[in-house]
Amino acid sequence: RIEPSATSELAADVPGSSETLKTSTGETAVVIVDHGSRRQASNEMLEQFAELYQLYTGHCVVEAAHMEIAEPSIMLAAGKCVERGAQSIVIAPYFLSRGRHIQSDIPALVAEAQAEYPHVKFAIADPIGMRLSGSESRAWLSCRIDQLMVQLIENRVQDAISNRLEAPESN
Repeated sequence: RIEPSATSELAADVPGSSETLKTSTGETAVVIVDHGSRRQASNEMLEQFAELYQLYTGHCVVEAAHMEIAEPSIMLAAGKCVERGAQSIVIAPYFLSRGRHIQSDIPALVAEAQAEYPHVKFAIADPIGMRLSGSESRAWLSCRIDQLMVQLIENRVQDAISNRLEAPESN
């Protein structure tokens, strides 16, 4: 869990964390969705990420949800957003690519939530590692890899080199 003291320290340096963004009436809510796991620790990581995302973006209404296996579901998270005054909800997949879950499972679950809350607008964001190119169709070939993913993977590669390949051997 992110400690309250840590979040207040971080908030001072976070763009968009001002009180002017902290309104709930008519705000667009964000539901961050991962696959879901039988391991509670894995599910808690998404909760921690959602808290950090809320802190860094200034979105007032942010909920975590799991596509399957664990709760809360997309439907439950959407309900919490509606209770908090959201009139539109963006479902943000915590997935790397446009596999089956992104192409069919999550849209089906969002359609169920849309039917339950017809007065609310829903949209599904692109997955973390892929972005659609311009106004092209939603076909697989119109996707391109987000350059931030390249940077992130390179950071992890450099960490592995520094910490594992170049680390002195311990006997």
